[in-house]
Parts: sequence; C-alpha cells; structure tokens
Amino acid sequence: MPGADAARTGATVTRLALASLTTLKVGGEAEVWTCETDAAVRDATRADFRVLGGGSNLLVGDGGVPERVVRLGRAYADARALDATGDAWLGAALPLPGLVRRARQLGLSGLEGVLGIPAQLGGAVVMNAGTRFGEIGDTLQEVELMLDGRVERVPAADLGLGYRRSALPPGAVVLRARLRLTPSTPERVARAEEAVDAARRGQPKARSAGCAFKNPPGDAAGRLIDAAGLKGLRVGGAMIAHEHANFVVNLGDATAAHVVELLENVRAAVAVPLEVEWRRWGLAGGEPAARGWDRPRAEPRSATAGG
Repeated sequence: MPGADAARTGATVTRLALASLTTLKVGGEAEVWTCETDAAVRDATRADFRVLGGGSNLLVGDGGVPERVVRLGRAYADARALDATGDAWLGAALPLPGLVRRARQLGLSGLEGVLGIPAQLGGAVVMNAGTRFGEIGDTLQEVELMLDGRVERVPAADLGLGYRRSALPPGAVVLRARLRLTPSTPERVARAEEAVDAARRGQPKARSAGCAFKNPPGDAAGRLIDAAGLKGLRVGGAMIAHEHANFVVNLGDATAAHVVELLENVRAAVAVPLEVEWRRWGLAGGEPAARGWDRPRAEPRSATAGG
C-alpha cells in the first residue's frame, strides 16, 4: 500500500489499466505513482518499481505487473528552460515532439533526428532513441538520476549509450537531462527536418508502440519482414502494418497475447534473427522490475541455527 507520506511528498497513487498509458493500448493493471517532486520519486521507489514514460516502445502483459509503476508528472515536463543558448537542464517527462518544436522555433539544431518519436525525454535517454538521422545521445551532456534514494548527476559519457540502449545503473530513474544544442536558424532546422519527416510519412497512423524489431547489422528489419511477405499478417486484433512492416498495429481489440504470438510468428518466418526493440513488462523474457531502495534487510542467521 502507498506510504502515508505519498500525498505530502507530491505523489498521486491510482490503480490503472496500463493500456490507458501506452501507445499500443494493451496491458493489464498496476498501482501507478505519478510524482511531481524528487521527494515523491524517492518515496515511490522505496518498494520494487518500474518507470513509465510516454508509453511508447513498451508492451505490457495482459495481467499487468505487481510492482509500482512510477511516472513523472507535469512538473518535469516544462520546455521553457530551453533558450537561445541551447544548453539547458530539462525535465524527463518532457515530450520529445514539444521539445523538437521549441528547438526549431529557437533556431537550435541537434534534435532533428528524433522528430516524430512519441517518447518523453527520460525514456529517450534510457533507449537512446533516434532514427538513422540522429539520436538523443548526440546532444546529451549529463543526466540527473534518482538512485537508491539519492539524486546523482552522471555524465553522458558514463551512460554506455549505443544503438537503442544505455547502461544506466539498475534502479535509476532519470529526473532531468542536460542537452547542448547548436545555434542555427529556424529555417535551417526546418529544412533539416524535411528529410526526417519524409521518411516518417510511410509509417502507420494506427495505434502502435513504434518499430517492433531492432535492425540487424547491415540490414533493416522492415525490409526483411516485407520480403517475407508478412505485411497484413494478423493474430486477433494485432497486425503487421501494411504501410511499414516493422510496425505492429492494434486494430482496436488486440491483447498482449495477440501481439506476442504475432511477434513470434514473424521471427519464425524471417531467416535473420530479429531482436524485439520494445521493453516488455509482465511477459516471459521481459525486463525485471527494479528493486526498491528501502527493502527490509534479512536478519543475520544465528550461529546456532540449523540448516
């Protein structure tokens, strides 16, 4: 149960179906902590937990998860700290589309490659989100983390950023990120975004979680799936999109079980091994929860105890 201090420290605790908080719109229930202060995040992460950003790049099982789900609230979503200098600390709940738009308005270059990614800044850092035109790690300088009940700052060089991955310490929650963008002009930034936008036009508009599989070395997952003739392949309410073969779309009544079966059917039909790009919660082979920092410690065993 939520601690008595949750409301006092700035947390709202509600039991919700996670389908309502994910872009794929599938997933069972969990206890959701929405935090507006660092103190609330500290309180929320006392027990075992998972961190939810914008809900993209995530597949949640139909049974939900037993751990707390921690979300950062609006206090972490203000883009106004970004000014013409291009060097700013920004809250981890800031949606990337709004951040990209503000950078364009200010004539700041560096975020063109993440145009159209429906993520929050914190999640983008964790996954090093991006496209072939660039990724968030290109502009990231350092992050502020909640780790084991303490706030710490870590340089980007120490985060192990790679292709759609990072090596943040287990149990770390990204609170803020410092970006450094390059002064340009709104017109130049808009022109640079045109190529990214053109590449996005072939993506489906239906509910999805973004690209389902990582690109294997030297190839594209979408091309491989398309070449296998799998566009339109369907399990229940989940389907491989006709517009782009690396997208699974929810036709309206998909369940996580439908999606999992569809992903496995694709992997079985494509000769090249494909790795699922999404985070997976409450599913076999998915990511484990982070351990709370205030877990009760086991009592030391007596020297005379049996066993």
